[in-house]
Amino acid sequence: MASSHTVLMRLVASAYSIAQKAGVIVRRVIAEGDLGIVEKTSATDLQTKADRLAQMSICSSLARKFPKLTIIGEEDLPAEDVDQELIEDGQWDEILKQPCPSQYSAIKEEDLVVWVDPLDGTKEYTEGLLDNVTVLIGIAYEGKAIAGVINQPYYNYQAGPDAVLGRTIWGVLGLGAFGFQLKEVPVGKHIVTTTRSHSNKLVTDCVTAMNPDDVLRVGGAGNKIIQLIEGKASAYVFASPGCKKWDTCAPEVILHAVGGKLTDIHGNDLHYNKEVKHMNSAGVLATLRNYDYYASRVPESVKKALVP
Repeated sequence: MASSHTVLMRLVASAYSIAQKAGVIVRRVIAEGDLGIVEKTSATDLQTKADRLAQMSICSSLARKFPKLTIIGEEDLPAEDVDQELIEDGQWDEILKQPCPSQYSAIKEEDLVVWVDPLDGTKEYTEGLLDNVTVLIGIAYEGKAIAGVINQPYYNYQAGPDAVLGRTIWGVLGLGAFGFQLKEVPVGKHIVTTTRSHSNKLVTDCVTAMNPDDVLRVGGAGNKIIQLIEGKASAYVFASPGCKKWDTCAPEVILHAVGGKLTDIHGNDLHYNKEVKHMNSAGVLATLRNYDYYASRVPESVKKALVP
């Protein structure tokens, strides 16, 4: 019975199924051939039909099951009736078999804030760089990111025509993160992952100061955190105010749940209460290990330029 499970674990179990549904929508839009691209603020800030439909699906599905939640989505969409076929009312029962960390067992629905990025890596999506794309649902309590779900709609898409597409990663602080194999970059190797489409002098200066052996320029905050937990990169460095709370909430949980660290460029924690400004104005610095090494190399000129 649903009532025997805590609000948080029911929400995560629902978010898992809802994120999978969004992944199906993201794949379907490409398959149908009409991306419906519009520019929001610039040629690199795009919105597609997949962004719009996935957000309607996620937010409406969550709101129906959890009417007291605060839900903040990336896309500014008009209020309208949502087609029933976009609604997902299932839940991932495997999550409900897991114990809720005791510090979260008494949380009420109205105390939670959900941050939704229906399609992280939109520009890459429009350019066919499909492994960069994720669906992000982050859950915050008292301003702290505590649970999250990341769906990769095109995971495995280069493995051949018979490959099973997509996977879903999830995590809860105090419980762990699941759905992937944790790996680390070899000791002593410094591989930095950073923005592909939002670079500038500050970003470049900060990355260079890390003295990296290699730099991976890819799209999507979710994708970059996955690179950290799968041993493809050792630090995610983004010295710019371009990224938002819905980009970092879910990925931060997955990283923190396996012992990593994500802060702004000054080393401050990010806050996710519903009143907070959406922009991560002081950038992002994230690592699975050796956070202090990377934090110590951030230039003072970069810190002065990025005000928290």
